[in-house]
Amino acid sequence: MKLVEPPSCHSPSSIVFIGRNHSGQWIAQEQNGLYGGLFVSRAQAIKYALFENGQHPETIVELPREIELDMGKSPSLSQRPA
Repeated sequence: MKLVEPPSCHSPSSIVFIGRNHSGQWIAQEQNGLYGGLFVSRAQAIKYALFENGQHPETIVELPREIELDMGKSPSLSQRPA
């Protein structure tokens, strides 16, 4: 029997940001830092975001700039040009 944690999301309308960090790893993070993770592929980041947000792809935003995992506040974007 495989145990699976229940989704962390309390509101299906919460935004989940995905993007790459400075090392090229994929990040998925809820806008308020309620949940997030580090992933080796875009597909895994999206799969996690969909699981956590209750299967709402319309609330996933892929950022064109770098994002760093920050579980204390909204994700920070790098200041480098895209």
